[in-house]
Amino acid sequence: MTRTLCLAKGGGNEMSIWSFIVFYKKTLGLIGGALALVLIAAQPASAQERPGERSESDRASGVIRGEQVLPGRIGGDRADRETEYRTGGVRGARRPARGQPAAAAPSVEELIVAAQAEMTASGKTCQVSEVAMLGRDAQQHNIYEAACSGGPGYIVVASTPPLAVDCLELAGTAATARARNPEASVGQQCALPANDNGLAVIGGWAKEAGVTCTVDQALAIGKSSADNMIYEIGCSGQDGYWIEKTASGWGLQDCMQVIASAGECNFTTAEEQAAGFRAKLVGTDAASCDIQNLRSMGQNANGRYFEAKCGAGDGYIVRINAQGVTQQVYPCATAQNIGGGCRLTTAAPAAATEQ
Repeated sequence: MTRTLCLAKGGGNEMSIWSFIVFYKKTLGLIGGALALVLIAAQPASAQERPGERSESDRASGVIRGEQVLPGRIGGDRADRETEYRTGGVRGARRPARGQPAAAAPSVEELIVAAQAEMTASGKTCQVSEVAMLGRDAQQHNIYEAACSGGPGYIVVASTPPLAVDCLELAGTAATARARNPEASVGQQCALPANDNGLAVIGGWAKEAGVTCTVDQALAIGKSSADNMIYEIGCSGQDGYWIEKTASGWGLQDCMQVIASAGECNFTTAEEQAAGFRAKLVGTDAASCDIQNLRSMGQNANGRYFEAKCGAGDGYIVRINAQGVTQQVYPCATAQNIGGGCRLTTAAPAAATEQ
């Protein structure tokens, strides 16, 4: 007697991931937009400037009066900015009135103390190791870029309460915008060399989540319906992942699951997925399969199911448990009743019994 094995499409966290897919690009746009509005609104630092002259605050925030905003541009070239970072120079500080001595620029130590106070008040876990003063907003709140020991850096506005956006989110915003339009304005980005650490930081989180591959690409791609950041991980020579930081730890989904749920993995190729999956067939009847194509079929209480099309024209349905270990393989010729049978491979009709 034969019976049909019904597979539930997806499962586990896939409903929340679907909700995430619907609006994650909009969410990242709002992250960048909110910060851009703060910086673009920066006001002149002195009432003594001549009409048409760009103020120090304008140059600090990237505003050019009567022209377009230059997003991500603090003012001056990178060498100029790095010199200011090291010396504690402040772009956007008020000029003294005529006849009054110029106020001394804050020291590096003073800037770190000030930025640390804002980071603590914002509720972020950050031990500030380096700081850059970016200028002031329209309400004369200081704007800092802070590098944090062992974690992502932030751009923080010293408002009440402080507004802090981490550099990984800003980089994700920029990547999403540029994917839609390579010429897109991407807003303020982090510029401290110490904050160019996204691969190391996200790669470390991936290991905490249980990823064992060599991470070669990583990016923040948006927020879930639970307002948790989600990051895409690219792996060298195998399937990548999405990871999500939840209240109980890290959520992890490989790109096979993500794609089956109508998501996208931009750091994983079909060849990498096939190579990673081929290792799961070692020691099975499908060990000789030269995988040409893969399809996620869903899951049930017994595990997750995939169809693998082989180069020789045959194919298999493969059942894998929650630990990623292959439990059983079914030749397509005898698997018509398992999840609707093979679709990538044409096989002669036959009956199959789930064991």
